[in-house]
Amino acid sequence: MVTTGGSTSPRPETERKRKRILRAAIETFGTKGSANGTLADIAEQVGMTHAGVLHHFGSKQNLLLEVLEFRDQDDVAHLADQRIPGGPALFAHLVDTALRNAQRPGIVQVYTVLSSESVTDDHPAKSYFFERYHTLRLEIDAAFRELCSQENVTDPDTIDKAAASILAVMDGLQLQWLLDPTAIDLAKASEFAIEAIVNGVLHPGPPVSSYVRAP
Repeated sequence: MVTTGGSTSPRPETERKRKRILRAAIETFGTKGSANGTLADIAEQVGMTHAGVLHHFGSKQNLLLEVLEFRDQDDVAHLADQRIPGGPALFAHLVDTALRNAQRPGIVQVYTVLSSESVTDDHPAKSYFFERYHTLRLEIDAAFRELCSQENVTDPDTIDKAAASILAVMDGLQLQWLLDPTAIDLAKASEFAIEAIVNGVLHPGPPVSSYVRAP
């Protein structure tokens, strides 16, 4: 965390200002993107000057990265130990996250915008999303292997594909939901997809091609 005055524990008033700036940045970056959303836009929302925002975060890049950190903290703030659970409990957490995301469109919007932008060259959040997906795939992979062991599923060669697919379907449904909230029930669709992928690893069925009737 970027700090002021050499302190690692900001004063309560300083912390309140920082959170106001972060929430304004979530709205700005979520609606305009990180390139078009400016510190001046954010400063105007919170009734501060451009210099005032810089005083708290140092640079636009620092603010952008702290927005992502703020999102991660919000993801686990309701958990007892404020950490993502491991093992099979991780799947229940992913379903719960989808349910909660339906109630916080601003957080979902900024994540979707910034993750899409991060594939471009030299984007400040590129390493964040690279590491995020890498870490989450490993954690979901480990959860699958533990679950398969519990259920006596041997040689689960679909795990790697399943781990990536869970993340892809969650992010893809979020995009569809943001574009048309009336067409997608984000919570139910995400829950269905996660459960379908987990069950597909534990109880694989016939390939889709087997349902295609010969002419």
